[in-house]
Amino acid sequence: MKRACTSVTLFLLALAGIPSAHAASLTLQVRDARGAAVEDAVVYLMSNQTHRMPVKNATLRIDQVDKAFVPLVSVAQTGTRVSFPNKDNIRHHVYSFSSAKKFEIKLYADTPSQPVLFDKPGVVVMGCNIHDNMVAHLLLVDTPFYAKSDRQGNARIDDLPPGDYSLIAWYYMRPDKDAAVIPISLKTDTSRTITITTRDLR
Repeated sequence: MKRACTSVTLFLLALAGIPSAHAASLTLQVRDARGAAVEDAVVYLMSNQTHRMPVKNATLRIDQVDKAFVPLVSVAQTGTRVSFPNKDNIRHHVYSFSSAKKFEIKLYADTPSQPVLFDKPGVVVMGCNIHDNMVAHLLLVDTPFYAKSDRQGNARIDDLPPGDYSLIAWYYMRPDKDAAVIPISLKTDTSRTITITTRDLR
């Protein structure tokens, strides 16, 4: 059954502090219109320099546990290699038809010998060809400055060069083309409210 879409306000409270002349930190809280914490929202910072920066974490892992991908949502810098360990006692068949990365790891157990290189930015939705209920979301971004909100809706990005950025908020339950973008400066404390579109889970 197709789920309806609704417009939900996410309050993104950003406090930017500069501990030294060389680095800044950004702490964020992601809330919905009712004030509830939003888990698994991705926030990242873009500037005209970020796409040139080297990959911060060269590898990432997305496990399969109890017929589910763990974590459900991941974020990584473009150029990251991802490993897909199978911790179940059955075989899985991981694949994606997403334009950012089409790939397939046919029926396997344990850990594939080679991780998968994700070399294009964008959203990759993955599934298992054997277990249709398995799904995972991976957002590839052209920046090393990103974070994912926890159960309390908190996210933090450290080691930021002070300056002007575009702060982008993305949520896996709504189309990536509707990602919210707001300008932000790390030279002063800031507070922002943004509106994005998300799906109604009720």
